Amino acid sequence: MKDALPPQAKISKHAKETIQECTTEFVGFVTGEASERCRRERRKTINGDDICHAMRSLGLDHYADAMRRYLQRYRETEELAAALNSGGGGHDGNAIQIDVRDELSIFKGSNQQGGRD
Repeated sequence: MKDALPPQAKISKHAKETIQECTTEFVGFVTGEASERCRRERRKTINGDDICHAMRSLGLDHYADAMRRYLQRYRETEELAAALNSGGGGHDGNAIQIDVRDELSIFKGSNQQGGRD
């Protein structure tokens, strides 16, 4: 949470707890919609595409677009990692990370303030 705020800003314990409760409700809301889709299609496993579809059907298109891009990058990264691991190149323990904040426009301005001149 602090990454989205100016360095001097503070967050109260109550605010953190409230955001955590809201986040839990949001995840449950989206997951419930994705679960309903899977039930209708007689599937038992919710996947990333189901989450994107749920977000769209709930009117959260902006977040669905960001999630779709994240999923695409994640899958490409997984394919690359699998290719590197099967190619005999070994594994040095370094994980490839994708920061979802890069996909959300609300963070685009704050990422550029990080000390660049």
